[in-house]
Amino acid sequence: MEYRRLGASGLTVPALAFGAGTFGGRGELFGNWGAVDVAQARRLVDICLDAGVTMFDTADVYSDGASEEVLGAALKGRRDQALISTKTTLPLGEDPGGSSRSRLLRACEAALRRLGTDHIDLYQLHAYDAGTPPEETLSTLDDLVRAGKVRYVGVSNFAGWQLMKSLAVADRHHLTRYVAHQVYYSLVGRDYEWELMPLGLDQGVGAVVWSPLGWGRLTGRVRRDQPLPPGSRLHRTASYGPPVPDELLYRVVDTLTDLATETGRTVPQIALNWLLRRPTVSSVLIGARNEAQLRENLGTIGWTLTDDQAARLDEASSTTAPYPYFPYQRQEGFAQLNPSVVR
Repeated sequence: MEYRRLGASGLTVPALAFGAGTFGGRGELFGNWGAVDVAQARRLVDICLDAGVTMFDTADVYSDGASEEVLGAALKGRRDQALISTKTTLPLGEDPGGSSRSRLLRACEAALRRLGTDHIDLYQLHAYDAGTPPEETLSTLDDLVRAGKVRYVGVSNFAGWQLMKSLAVADRHHLTRYVAHQVYYSLVGRDYEWELMPLGLDQGVGAVVWSPLGWGRLTGRVRRDQPLPPGSRLHRTASYGPPVPDELLYRVVDTLTDLATETGRTVPQIALNWLLRRPTVSSVLIGARNEAQLRENLGTIGWTLTDDQAARLDEASSTTAPYPYFPYQRQEGFAQLNPSVVR
């Protein structure tokens, strides 16, 4: 396994981390994602740890807390071998959510209890709470860090101005800074590159990528001029995820398929390997409902696309950015403005 710094922090994380959204199986959305129970989760955790995948990501809203419970049970007896990342802020049951002091303190204690641990390695806000002053949110997170209940803090799905405002408040008041941003980023969803990538580079915030296969579209089972496979979860969950124009999807899948033939790798492995080459990416979350899916995703590590192969994927996945970004379209413009960091 390859390991990287999480943003500008001293925390080292694996290039691939495990997303436990398939654990628990409660509710309409997460029930369709997967219903991995404790015994199955232990097996997946075994495989991850053997491969060096030491970070496990979940959230309190995943299956109404059941994902945290299953993950905690699966890690029992080997908590010291793992990094646990979880998230809060979204509404949970009758709790309206938010990032107020009272909500964060209550949510953190509940997460610790469900996970069966005394600390969370990376605690992230699942969304921006515009109704709570950032000073209140950040001072509460700082208190949790000082109390030893949280090691590092991050955010997820923030807009650029929301993240930058929060970082400025942290700096002004000498509070714990966000070091991670959990973001949607894939070959069919490159919006992260417009503003959040240069912000992460400038401010030392590492990307933890969710849905790197474009909400299940880049598994190799979705093809041009073919119906969705009968067992595809896209039949039931597509409306929950980011939209993807059909022509963009098929253009990317065609290129991935060609490269799979050339390299002997699978479509998902190539899509994930492309992400690992991108600036600011600290870790890519891989999810799995079974051992076969997990082992395939682990095959992403130990090799790399050539520059020419990556360029073909860049071209196939390129779209025109909106103003004010379009003069420096996508990664091409980022490379012009940040030549020293683009690999």
